Amino acid sequence: MGILEVKNVSKRFGGLQALGDVNLSVAENTVHAIIGPNGAGKSTLLNCLIGKLIPDTGSVMFDGNSVLGRKPYEINQMGISRVFQTPEIFADLTVFENVMIPCFATRDGAFRMHALESVANEPDIVEQAETMLADVNMLDKRNVHAGSLSRGDKRRLEMAMCLSQQPKLLLLDEPTAGMARADTNNTIDLLKEIKDKRDITMCIIEHDMHVVFSLAERITVLAQGTPLVEETPENIKGHPKVREAYLGEAQV
Repeated sequence: MGILEVKNVSKRFGGLQALGDVNLSVAENTVHAIIGPNGAGKSTLLNCLIGKLIPDTGSVMFDGNSVLGRKPYEINQMGISRVFQTPEIFADLTVFENVMIPCFATRDGAFRMHALESVANEPDIVEQAETMLADVNMLDKRNVHAGSLSRGDKRRLEMAMCLSQQPKLLLLDEPTAGMARADTNNTIDLLKEIKDKRDITMCIIEHDMHVVFSLAERITVLAQGTPLVEETPENIKGHPKVREAYLGEAQV
């Protein structure tokens, strides 16, 4: 069994069948990509993985526990963090303060913002935040206001915030969306470094095949809400079912 198990998941929105009997198993400490044409059900599936949507049928289990119906902070406490298409940061705070916030999360999911004012009295939190920034090569920008960062650096900061929660599973929703090629390549390198340094599982939804084939060890292809193929990157390339899903006709 994988650390993430999706079994017989279906989800309908009115007359639209967004997901139909989806089964997915993500092995621990691997990078698993989910790809497919627009409207294939990728975002719906991701929202089921984080408990944001409850499927009509089926189950989603993480590390032996159901994620269904959980609140966002409970999902984080289980060991799941998510990177959004648009980086979710606090633009009015400094880079360092942004990374501090996850470190101060309380058990009920609230943030003790006043604790930022007394950071000097909590050296363990300072050390943790500095370690996270060092891991994403942003320690030199600790005093920069987050809103002034480039998109690539905002993504790095969001990664540091996610890693501050010590996740077992990192879900990445198009992490290179809107990036120039140089920033995309830097993000690929960053994810490889994170994977090398940590015992962490990654599940990526991505349209950029350069990103997918640079990172993924297994790939699941969705089409019209149903998995077509789950294979290694080498076996996905040129697969007739994949070509049919993307190009509209089978090619040999």
